[in-house]
Amino acid sequence: MESNQIFKPQDFKNELSVRWCPGCGDHAILNVLHKAMAEIGVPPHETVVVSGIGCSSRLPYYMNTYGMHTIHGRAAAIATGVKIANPDLTVWQISGDGDGLAIGGNHFIHAVRRNIDLNMLLFNNKIYGLTKGQYSPTSDRGTVSKSSPYGTTEDPFIPAELCFGARGTFFARGIDVALDTTKEVLIAAARHKGASVVEILQNCVIFNNGIHSSLTEKTRRFNHTIHLRHGEKMLFGDNMEKGLVQDGFGLKAVTVGEDGYTMDDVLVHDAHTPSNFLHQQLAMMDGDTLPLAIGVIRDVNAPTYETDVMQQVAEVKAKKNYASLRDMIMKTKETWEVK
Repeated sequence: MESNQIFKPQDFKNELSVRWCPGCGDHAILNVLHKAMAEIGVPPHETVVVSGIGCSSRLPYYMNTYGMHTIHGRAAAIATGVKIANPDLTVWQISGDGDGLAIGGNHFIHAVRRNIDLNMLLFNNKIYGLTKGQYSPTSDRGTVSKSSPYGTTEDPFIPAELCFGARGTFFARGIDVALDTTKEVLIAAARHKGASVVEILQNCVIFNNGIHSSLTEKTRRFNHTIHLRHGEKMLFGDNMEKGLVQDGFGLKAVTVGEDGYTMDDVLVHDAHTPSNFLHQQLAMMDGDTLPLAIGVIRDVNAPTYETDVMQQVAEVKAKKNYASLRDMIMKTKETWEVK
C-alpha cells in the first residue's frame, strides 16, 4: 500500500555493481523501475521483487527491497506464494520471454487467470541471452540462432494473446528506449488491483541486436507505434496526423483530413471497458499494417485471488471456530496414533 512518505529513485537502489552487457536494454528498465517505484510510494520494506532465471532475472540483486532470485520458470509460482502469505506486500515479478513463457508458461497463464495481485514484467528480446543465443518462445518464424541454424520452423507466442486468452485484466506494453512511456505503464500496473502484465520490448546487444529496431528507430517510431491513453483519441504519426478508425469488425489506420476521414472518426481509447474484444485487437497490432500499441491497453476490475482466499479462510475459521491448525486438528478429534 502507498504511504505518505516521499521517496526518491535512489531509495530503491542498492550499492551492488550492475552486471549486464554494456548497451543491454535491462539497464534502462532497471533505471525506470527505480523511478516508478519512487513515484508509486510503496516503501522498500513493503516491496518484494521475485525473478526466475535469465539475464533479466538478475534484477532483484540491484534493488533495495526484499528480493528472491528463484529457479527457472517458477517466478510466478513463488511470487504467488509471497502475495498470498502476506497480501499487504507489493510484489513484482521479473521474467524474460524464455523464463516466463517456456518452462514458466503454465505458471504465467494461471497467475493471470487467477488474477493474483502481481506486477508481472515480461522482458521480451525474442532470444535466450543468458544461455548464449538459442531461439525463444517469442522468436519469429525463420529466426537463425544457435539452436536453429537453418531458421525456426514454428510460430511464436504473442504475450498479449496469452494474457487475453487467460482472461487477463491488465495488459500494457513498453519499450526499453521509451522511458517515459515505460514508467507510465509501470505505475499503472502497480495501481491496478489484480494481475498486471507488462510486456517490455528489450534489446539484446549480443545475441539479437536490433530485433525491435523497426519500432524503436527515431525515424520510424512515431509512425509504427501508437501510445494509447485512456480517454484520449487513438492518434499517431510524426505530427499526430494519423488515427485508428473502425473498419467493419476491424481497425484501420487513416490520415485525418484525407479520404473523408475527420477527427470525429478517430476512436477514443477505453481501457476500462469489461469487454476485451477491442483491447485484444489493439494488443495484436504488429507495427506493420497497423501501429504497435504501447501504453496501457487494458485495465479492468475483477475479484483478486488472494483477497477471496483470505475472505474464505476467515469465513471458515469463524464457522468452525478454528484459530490455528492445531485447533483444527484437536477440535475435529479426527486423529490417530501410529504404533
